[in-house]
Amino acid sequence: MANFSKGDTPMKIALIQLRVDNSKQNNLDRACAFIAQSKQGGADMAILPEMFSCPYQTKNFPLYAEKAGGKAWLQFSETARKNNIYLVAGSMPEVDEEGKVYNTSFVFDREGAQLASHRKAHMFDIDVPGGQRFRESDTLTPGDKVTTFETEFGLMGLLVCYDFRFPEMSRIMANRGAKVIFVPAAFNMTTGPAHWDLLFRCRAQDFQVFTVGCAPARDEGGCYVSYANSMVVGPWGDVKLRMATEESMEFCDIDLNELKKVRTSFPLWNHYRKGLYEAETSK
Repeated sequence: MANFSKGDTPMKIALIQLRVDNSKQNNLDRACAFIAQSKQGGADMAILPEMFSCPYQTKNFPLYAEKAGGKAWLQFSETARKNNIYLVAGSMPEVDEEGKVYNTSFVFDREGAQLASHRKAHMFDIDVPGGQRFRESDTLTPGDKVTTFETEFGLMGLLVCYDFRFPEMSRIMANRGAKVIFVPAAFNMTTGPAHWDLLFRCRAQDFQVFTVGCAPARDEGGCYVSYANSMVVGPWGDVKLRMATEESMEFCDIDLNELKKVRTSFPLWNHYRKGLYEAETSK
C-alpha cells in the first residue's frame, strides 16, 4: 500500500451537475461558466458528469466526437488555466486516428496541462426486463487502462460510470495510493435507485478512500433520464454530500486526514492476504 504522507491539506471540490441539451457548444459554455463560479467559491478541483457534451444516446457519440486536443479539449484546458483549478472534465466522445470512438474523461491541472485521460473500459450493454436497455458497444470502443494521476493533494483515481461496478479497478487505484476516486457517471432511473448509493458507499468503505460521483441533472423529457443525485462519500462509508436532481453546483470540503484516521483505527489494508486471493483467482 502506498504511503499517505503527501497532501494532508483539505481539498475543496465542486460537483457540477449539468443539464445536457442538443447543443454541444451550449453544454461546453455552461460547463465552463460553472467552473469559473466554482473557482470563485474557492474550489481546488471541479468535476463534470459523464457525456455532458451530448445527449446520452449511442447514435450521438460518433456525431459529437472530437479528437484529443480538439476544440472542446482546448476550451477546458484554457478554462482550467484561467481559473487555476484542477478539472476532471467529465467524459465526452473522443475519436482516434482510426475512427474508433471512446467515452473519455480528460483531467487538467491548474496550468491547463492534461494530467490524465481515461477511456471507459467496460461497455454499458444491458437489457433489464421492464427497465433500461442500452448498448454502448454499438458505437463505442472500450479502453484498456486503470487510470491514476498525481496532484498537490496526492494521488487520485479516475474511472467512468460502469467501470465502477468492477471492484478490481478501484482496488488497483487504492493499492497504488489513490485517496479519492472520481467517477463521472450517468446512472439511469433503473440502475440509479437500486445501486447508486450502494456502489459509492461500498467502494469507499471497502478500499477506505473518498468516492466522488458526478452525474447529469435529471431531464424527465430527455432521451436518457439521469438519476442525478451526485454525491461524495468518505472512507468510513459516510455520505458527505448528496445533491438533488436539478442543474446545480455544490461544494464539498474533503479532509484527507480522515484516510489516516480510518486506516489506523480499522486497519483493513494490513489484514489483506494477497497470496490467498491470487491463488484462488488463478485456478
